[in-house]
Amino acid sequence: MQRYGQVIRIKPEHIEEYEELHRAAWPEVLATIHVCNIRNYSIYRYNNLLFAYFEYVGDDFEADSAKMAADAKTQEWWSICKPMQEPVPEVEPEEWWKTVSEVFHTD
Repeated sequence: MQRYGQVIRIKPEHIEEYEELHRAAWPEVLATIHVCNIRNYSIYRYNNLLFAYFEYVGDDFEADSAKMAADAKTQEWWSICKPMQEPVPEVEPEEWWKTVSEVFHTD
């Protein structure tokens, strides 16, 4: 299992809408997340910064990420969410959410 932390900004005018959307996350999107070997997925908000945490239990993150990106319902979900978001300045060209380094962990 591999742990991931990611950050992105949420545009202040979309905070309420974004949170409402996630309170009623689409079952098809949740199923795709599961099929793509992502578990224990959470998103937290501090002001206009979103922090996501998830655990990847598969053996090919790139392939599972591509499978998720190819899913039509996930694409539809992203088309709603992306305009509400704003990447942090440090994103790599292939990133939307910035993957951050783990500093500490204990079980």
